[in-house]
Order: sequence, then structure tokens, then C-alpha cells
Amino acid sequence: MLHLRLITPADKTDDVVSLIEKTVGTAHLVVLPGTARNPAGDVVMVDVAREAGDELVGALRDLDLDKTGSIAVENIDLSLSARADRAEDDAPGEGADAVLWEQLSDATHEESTLSITYVAFLTLATMIAACGVVLDNAILIVGAMAVGPEFGPLAGLCTAAVRRAPGLAWRSLIALLVGFAAAMLVTVAFSLFMEAVNLFSIEQLDAERPNTNFIYRPDWFSFVVAGLAGCAGMLSLTSAKSGALVGVAISVTTVPAAANAAVAFSYTEYRQAWGSTEQLLLNLLGIVLAGTLTLLAQKWLWTSQRERTAARGQS
Repeated sequence: MLHLRLITPADKTDDVVSLIEKTVGTAHLVVLPGTARNPAGDVVMVDVAREAGDELVGALRDLDLDKTGSIAVENIDLSLSARADRAEDDAPGEGADAVLWEQLSDATHEESTLSITYVAFLTLATMIAACGVVLDNAILIVGAMAVGPEFGPLAGLCTAAVRRAPGLAWRSLIALLVGFAAAMLVTVAFSLFMEAVNLFSIEQLDAERPNTNFIYRPDWFSFVVAGLAGCAGMLSLTSAKSGALVGVAISVTTVPAAANAAVAFSYTEYRQAWGSTEQLLLNLLGIVLAGTLTLLAQKWLWTSQRERTAARGQS
């Protein structure tokens, strides 16, 4: 269930209440006249089944409530109510399959913003991965994948493509380009420092490295795995099952590929650097393509389900 807290101008409260009462899947409607001060107006609170949430929020925005008042949405972790149970049963579809597009856009907007914290995490992940590729240590590679925050901007690109939001696409692209450029430059300097203190060597980089040599040897499996990870990542975001993101983080080699490219470049090993760059670009492309197709499929399936439910209601 979702909890909506609305601030409505007094002249729109009746329209908002009427809309909520007509929406299938709502319960626990509360109206507090004149209690809001900034902005001034009435406070309306209601619980709604997740599968009906996107439709209700969209209708409230059509009333310009996001401009004249406020729409706040929270997830309800526990609701012990027979009315809430009936609301979820009455709402079409399953809550786990529902996509809250406004929530997704807001989440990807925040995660795809270029910030000091984002660059710091990406840089640290790339430096950890650099140690992993030089030492041929798969555990460090997995750790770097888990630390890397690059899935946020990738999800932002997917969302922007489906929602036709050029602003979000540009912000996500900037975060990816600037973030990886900064991380790789710092990792080049880090590699030179590690060589100077005799912790990195070109012999380690040129060794067979059976655990990590796949990073600079891209093939079709790289694209397949990236595609699967992109699908899983978008499903985890849209269904609010964020725990699945841990699995996504260790399924692709974006950060390790960037790290291997940086280390190889510092040793003028351009063959490895180019192979790692190909791996990086292949993974980025696979994730964005698969994530976008996943969102489009979800949008089509959910729209079809709503249309079937509406047709049954009219018959």
C-alpha cells in the first residue's frame, strides 16, 4: 500500500475527494479542512493500493495539485486493516508488477545527478578494481562492482528514453561521462603511485590473469550478461525490490573495465586499454538497451491490463 498526503486549495478539495472516492483501490480517506498553512489549504490523506497509485497520482497532477498544493507519497511497510486488504483485492493487477512512473522519475533524477559523493564512490570503486585486476583477485572485482554507483545514471537514461525526458537524459549522460573520466584519471595517478612504491608492476598486468583477463577480452557473452543485468536492475527499481540491485552490481564489468583501461594506459599497454574500453562501452550499451526495453514492456503490459479492467467494468 501507498500513503498519499495531499495539500489542496479549498476550492479544489471537493474535486480531489471525489476523484479519490471514484478510484478503485483506495481506503482510509481523511480530510482535515483548513489545517495546512504553507501552502494554505486543506489536508487530504488516503491509502491506495500500489497498483492503483500511478493512475491516482497522474489524475491529481491533471488537477494541477502539484503546482497549487502538494502531493507526497510514502510506502506503507505494514497495514493491519480489512479495508486495506479489500482495496488491494479490488485494484487491478498485482502491486509487485505496478510501475509508479513519477516515483521512478524522481528516484532516477536523484541517483543520476553528478555530485561529489557520486564521483567519490565511482573513483573509489575504480581504484579497488585496479587492485583487483593487477592482483588477479576476483573478490576485489566483486567488491568494486558492489561499490560502483554507475547504475543510477544508466537507469536515468532508460527512464528518460521511455518518459521522453531530455533533461534527465542529459543529466545522466553528464554523470556517466564526467564520473568515469574523473575516476579513470585518478586511477591512472593511483597506478603510477602504486608502481612507484613497488606494489604494481607491468609483469603483473601482462601475466595470464585467469580470474580477470575477461575484462579486456569482450565478446558476445559480455553483451548478454549486461542485457540480463539491465533487465534485472530496472525490474528491481520499478518493483521496489532494491535488494536485487546487489545481484546486478556483481553481474556487469563496467567499473573493472574502466579500472583495467586506466592501469593499462598508465603502462602504455594500449591493447589492453582498448579491449577494456570496448568491454566498458559494450556493457553500458547492453544495460541501457535492455533496461529501456524492460520499461517499455512494463508500460505496455500495465496499460493493456488497465484497458482490460476498464472494459470489464463497462460490460
